[in-house]
Amino acid sequence: MNDQAEALRHLVHTKSSETVKTTRIITITSGKGGVGKSNFSLNFAMALQKRGYSVLVFDADISFANIDVLLGTPAQYNLIHLLKGEKTIWEIIQIGPNGLQFIAGGSGFKDLVRLSEEQLEYFALQIGKLNGHVDFILFDTGAGLSKETARFIAVADETIVVTTPEPTSITDAYALIKMVKLMGHQIPFRLVVNRVMDDREGKQTADNMRQVAQQYLGLDLPVLGFIPDDSNVTRAVKRQTPLSVAFPDSAATRGIDRIAASFLLEHTSQPTRGLAGFLNRMKKLWS
Repeated sequence: MNDQAEALRHLVHTKSSETVKTTRIITITSGKGGVGKSNFSLNFAMALQKRGYSVLVFDADISFANIDVLLGTPAQYNLIHLLKGEKTIWEIIQIGPNGLQFIAGGSGFKDLVRLSEEQLEYFALQIGKLNGHVDFILFDTGAGLSKETARFIAVADETIVVTTPEPTSITDAYALIKMVKLMGHQIPFRLVVNRVMDDREGKQTADNMRQVAQQYLGLDLPVLGFIPDDSNVTRAVKRQTPLSVAFPDSAATRGIDRIAASFLLEHTSQPTRGLAGFLNRMKKLWS
């Protein structure tokens, strides 16, 4: 682990003489559990990496943190070690398949709402060290709208909402977006429809949600794409191997690849507040 932390510090030092990149913060969430959000987060991150971008996945699920399980890479350290001041940010970053960087959540996020001012400053200082280290930080939140999930949506540059064509999933996804909107947070949302029988079903689901969001919330809800229902996803979970590694040619992997390509076509034109903006907003919301 010390070697890993040293390698990460060396990478940042090596890049310090180069043009510092702007790290974009993306929250990935869903209205309810069981829609494949965490699997999407991991494989979306890997699809971005495949296209030459560096990504850090931050497991922000307050109750059911499972990114390390899905990756088959048990985390020696997680967020709670950082919050207690026992480890630095570099020491809790783990390396998964294909070199994917991730931070395991553990039960640490429950403590975020009770941080002292000194602890919050330390947390902010450590997170700030990631500025320029990666192109994207993906916060994989818990399902539904908890206070913690709402905060991670509020501090992000944008939020990707994952739903399925099931009525309960659609209803809960819309409710989440509506509640964030009513809380006064002006965060761009984008939609991913998972487990579709075909593109027609995906388009119909997305069009219905877009229409309702526009009519009742005055909110544009762009659609990133659709992911086919694919039994290989379950097989990959049982293997504790990311889908794109276990089944790189599967229908779901190809769907996520298309979503990553669509996302990258648009992200350069989207405004970003970077980690500095993230930290300012985080301090206001958590203080």
